Amino acid sequence: MTVTIPLSTPGTEADPTGSPYQSYVYGYPHKTAYEALEPRPTLRELWAGEDRGALSLYAHIPFCEVRCGFCNLFTRIGAPDGLTGAYLDALERQARAVREALDEGGDAPRFANAAFGGGTPTFLTAAELSRLCDIAEQRMGADLRAVPLSVEASPATVTADRLAVLAERGTTRLSLGVQTFVEAEARAAVRPQRRADVEAALGRVRDARVPVLNIDLIYGITGQTEQSWQHSLDAALAWRPEELYLYPLYVRPLTGLGRGGTGADPAWDEQRLRLYRHGRDTLLASGYEQTSMRMFRRRGAPVVGDDEYACQRDGMVGLGCGARSYTSRLHYSFDYAVDMREIRGIVDDYMARPADAFARATHGRWMDEDERRRRHVLQSVLQAEGMVVADYRQRFGTEPGADFAAELARCAERGWLDESAGPEVLRLSAEGLAHSDALGPLLFSPAVRAAMAAYEPK
Repeated sequence: MTVTIPLSTPGTEADPTGSPYQSYVYGYPHKTAYEALEPRPTLRELWAGEDRGALSLYAHIPFCEVRCGFCNLFTRIGAPDGLTGAYLDALERQARAVREALDEGGDAPRFANAAFGGGTPTFLTAAELSRLCDIAEQRMGADLRAVPLSVEASPATVTADRLAVLAERGTTRLSLGVQTFVEAEARAAVRPQRRADVEAALGRVRDARVPVLNIDLIYGITGQTEQSWQHSLDAALAWRPEELYLYPLYVRPLTGLGRGGTGADPAWDEQRLRLYRHGRDTLLASGYEQTSMRMFRRRGAPVVGDDEYACQRDGMVGLGCGARSYTSRLHYSFDYAVDMREIRGIVDDYMARPADAFARATHGRWMDEDERRRRHVLQSVLQAEGMVVADYRQRFGTEPGADFAAELARCAERGWLDESAGPEVLRLSAEGLAHSDALGPLLFSPAVRAAMAAYEPK
C-alpha cells in the first residue's frame, strides 16, 4: 500500500530521531526496490528445488469503483465493457504458465491458503468471481473449500449475489475497507460513502455467514478527534467483528491527498500517535488481543489462517499484474506504478501478453543471505508475539544479536524492546509496537534503501 517516502524526517516529540510514521512494512523488499530483470529468468528455473508443500496463492484484481484520496494501490478506476473479462482471460493464461512451471522437477504443489486482493476483488460480478475461483481451483489446483481463503471488499460492492458466490466457494475471511463511519471524515479522505450504506453492507456480510469479518479503520484524517474516532470504533464494535485493523493515514505522492504535499508534520505525527493509543486501548478493553501494530483479533474468535505476514514467507505464488511472488532466491512481479495513466498501460500490457510471455519473471529483486535475514526478522518482530531466537539460529546458523547489533541497540535505547521477554525471544514493547513504522525501516539494508530512494514515482 505504500510508495517510497523519506526514511528519515525532522525530529518530533514522540521520536527525537524522526517521524514514527515512515513506512508501512507489509512486504520486504518493497516493490519500489524491484528492477527490470535482464536476463529474464524462467519460472521453471526459479521454482526448481523450492519447497512446494505449503504454498500461498494470491490473485490480484486491479479494479475499484473509486479511488480514495489516500490510496496508492496498484488499481484503476472502473472498467469499460469487456475489460474485466479480458483481464480474467490473461489471468487464466498466466495461471496455466505458472502451474506448468510449478509442476516441473519437483513434488506437486500444494496450496495451504489463498487470498484475493486488489484493488477490489468484489468489483467483479458474481459470475466473474465464480470464474476467478475456477481459475484458482482448476488451473492452480488450490482447494478453496479446504484452505483459508481471504477476500478484500468495499461496502459498495458486497452485494448479496457476490457474497453468495464467495461463501459457497469457501471464503473464510472477508476484509471490508470501511475506514470511517463519520461521513465528514469520509469526505475529507476523498472517499464518497454514506454511513447507511456501510451499515447495510455489514449486514449483508453477516447474513452471508463468512466466519471472519475484518473491518479496516483509518486514523489521522483531517478534522478527526478522539470523539469522532471513538464514534467509528463504537460503530465497528457494534458488529462484533472477529478482526479489526487500525491503519494510520499516510499521504503519498501521486495520490489525491498527496497533491497538497507529503512533507513531515510533527503535529500530525502527534495526532496519529494519540489516536492510535486511544484505539488500541479501546479495543484491548473491549475483548480484543493485539497481534501487531495494526491488527486486533477478538478473543475466542476463530483463527482461519496465518497472520497478516503469511504472504511474506517463501512460497508465495502471485497471479495478476499487481501480484508478487516469492521464492527463496527472487521476489518478482510486473512493473509498478501509482499514476492512473501508467497503471492503465501496465494493465493493458498484461492483458495483451500471450501465454508464453508469462513463463518468465520480468521485474524483481534477488535475495541474498543478508536480505533473507532481514526479512525473517521483519516478518517476525513486527508481530506482537515476537521472534523466537532459536528459529532464527536454526535457519541461519547465526545470532540476531550479532547480525543486527547496531539496529537492536538503537531500538533498546528508545525503549522499543520488551526486556522482560528474555534472551530467547525478541519482542517489542508496547511503545515498540506503536513505532513499528519507524522500527521496520531501521532494518532495511543499505542496498534496498538506495534502490527505494532512487525510485521515481510514476
